[in-house]
Amino acid sequence: DAAGNRVGNVQLHQASDGTVKIIADATLIPSGAHGIHVHGVGVCEPAGKFTSAGGHFNPGGRQHGLNNPAGSHAGDLPQIDSKSVEQGYYTTTTKAISLTSGPTSIFDADGTALVIHMSADDQVTDPTGNSGDRIACAVLAAPNPALATPTASATPRPPTAGIGTSDADGTSRTVAIAAAFAMAAGAFVAGVRRFAA
Repeated sequence: DAAGNRVGNVQLHQASDGTVKIIADATLIPSGAHGIHVHGVGVCEPAGKFTSAGGHFNPGGRQHGLNNPAGSHAGDLPQIDSKSVEQGYYTTTTKAISLTSGPTSIFDADGTALVIHMSADDQVTDPTGNSGDRIACAVLAAPNPALATPTASATPRPPTAGIGTSDADGTSRTVAIAAAFAMAAGAFVAGVRRFAA
């Protein structure tokens, strides 16, 4: 809210095969279907309905939509709906972004943000899938060991086997990040707490 109260968390994990798992608390997101995307700027300002986060993360210069033959943006994700939310958490995977290095790294010079929109994403219409206003935003940031002890209520659901902080042989090959959502005047704004899983 306007005081910066946290209303949810998002956590990302990358497996050794490059698959990124995204887990977001959806318990306080309004009911119905909502577009959700990685945006190209790591700034979440509620003034202007989070336009500070820029357009969708699109290092390949493609069009929007997972069903667009000319697409898709690297930041395009399946929408939040009854199929993607279980026990209050939105979960999906993608290989279009990276938490490590290279052209699809979300840790580029101006960072990235995860944005939730008011309406469903039609997964075809460029540039946003007709998904409407931005209602939630969280800056995605590299893990900070100094903030690695979140409260139990702030902890997203842990990843399933194979995606976490190390492979089965104990070799650390993944990055995990998390950011908090807070609500402000009918929209969400990123909180300041970030932590590694």
